[in-house]
Amino acid sequence: MICSFSNLTDQELKAIQELEGSLKTSLLAFSCQNLKISDLSQEDLSRIQELETRMGISLVAVDAG
Repeated sequence: MICSFSNLTDQELKAIQELEGSLKTSLLAFSCQNLKISDLSQEDLSRIQELETRMGISLVAVDAG
């Protein structure tokens, strides 16, 4: 399962912001999907890790389709 920040409508965002105000805390919205992780060679994994390190991000390889 892969989760990322949710793409919210204006109405959903407003509801979350109102709850944040009453709770006096920040909330992060995530949406999750079941995806098949790609089966990669050690060389491919190393190339991904090098780019992650260089860019300061995390990448996940998934099978398209």
